[in-house]
Amino acid sequence: MARADALAIAAGTAGPRLMAVAGEAVADAVCRHFARRPVTVLCGPGNNGGDGFVAARRLAERGWPVRLALRGERRALSGDAAYHARQWAAPCLPWDSEAVAGAGVVIDAVFGAGLSRDLPPDVTALLQAARTQGAAVVAIDVPSGLDGDGGRLRGDVVPADLTVTFFRLKPGHLLLPGRDCCGRLELAQIGIPEGVLRSLDVDTWHNVPALWRQALPRAAAHGHKYDRGHVLALGGARMTGAARLAAAAAQRAGAGLVTIAAPTPVWPVYAAALCSIMVEPCATPETGAEASEWPALLADARRNAVLLGPGLGRHPSQRNHVLTAFDGRRRVVLDADALSVFADAPQRLFSGIRGDCVLTPHEGEFVRLFGAAKDDKPSRARRAARASGAVVVLKGSDTVIAAPDGRVAINDNAPPTLATGGTGDVLAGLVAGLLAQGMPVFEAAAAAVWLHGRAAQRVGPGLIPEDLLSSLPGVWAELA
Repeated sequence: MARADALAIAAGTAGPRLMAVAGEAVADAVCRHFARRPVTVLCGPGNNGGDGFVAARRLAERGWPVRLALRGERRALSGDAAYHARQWAAPCLPWDSEAVAGAGVVIDAVFGAGLSRDLPPDVTALLQAARTQGAAVVAIDVPSGLDGDGGRLRGDVVPADLTVTFFRLKPGHLLLPGRDCCGRLELAQIGIPEGVLRSLDVDTWHNVPALWRQALPRAAAHGHKYDRGHVLALGGARMTGAARLAAAAAQRAGAGLVTIAAPTPVWPVYAAALCSIMVEPCATPETGAEASEWPALLADARRNAVLLGPGLGRHPSQRNHVLTAFDGRRRVVLDADALSVFADAPQRLFSGIRGDCVLTPHEGEFVRLFGAAKDDKPSRARRAARASGAVVVLKGSDTVIAAPDGRVAINDNAPPTLATGGTGDVLAGLVAGLLAQGMPVFEAAAAAVWLHGRAAQRVGPGLIPEDLLSSLPGVWAELA
């Protein structure tokens, strides 16, 4: 954003003008969301404070009772912030609890997204005093103390009821725990030209349909089921429901054909439970066979997408099943046990990956493969994607999709109702179904994550994994 501001200024937009439009956007938002009431604006020493001076002046011009407290001295301000501070004719109040006494709205214009240290206690104390007395808190750019890059909280961050940010969202608006501190999030355009984006080498995206809509597979009027790909999933011997959920999700994603390779002893369980999904018996060492029939099932070149992991089990033979799937012709999705079985030898998995591959770990599986780290989620996912050569879907309420080339998409539409067993199997199946139809691998993973979250939103409370399957046609209708 600093580069975007600089480029906009170099292209002829004056810095004070950008700040004026930003501050006015904050004032507009306050007027839209609240009835007229006393307002206190808390200004910091940088550009965030400058935006606050503008917001205070615009609200006062509209007849709102406004007071302003400045952390520091007005004479210490510089640049655009100093310019707009000079336009504020009223005095600046001392930085204490009296500044927020009686306020119905408090505007947090103290520190923006670039804060690189813990939030000073006096800032927390003043914002907390405002909340304690019942004032609504409106944050400019981010709630003070929220790291705009990674969503981390630097110190005791006081949540906002409304956050107004500019030009584009920051990762910290979408990543947890930062997202939970933003309240309602509004994005305002302040005069930065859209063309600025082309010179910024953007590699981090909000996962919304505009990112991948054009890459979605489209069924041709003259097409047939083989044109839409064939997913082959390896089922487990005990948790048979997981592979069935994943296979059904691959169908809902549009795959023309789906086959489950079921361990021979439990083949009747799979076959009796499924209609339009084919079931092939597959002898495996896990069930006592001397050799696995899995390679023979892979020999059919029409089976162009392979899914391993849901309910698979962690028998050592599963490593060979995973590695056998990589021959460069097929597109592979690895989930759950197909990842955990390599916990003590992750490099063996990474060395075996050839061609398009998607890994879909939750946090525990991710740590087992890639180790623990304290940096932000996009950085961890990027590093994992480069190390493995696969697209990595690091799951959670703020799922991050990372490609080996450095691209990242951050998803924010997953409701907490998805935290139930089996929903991850559905996600893995959606990825496989889109890959089978030829969708580019990064876009397929990102689309599957969004579809998964949107389907859950449509279901609402009481969700079980099967509900996602029945909800997906409605999601496709929305996209259409």
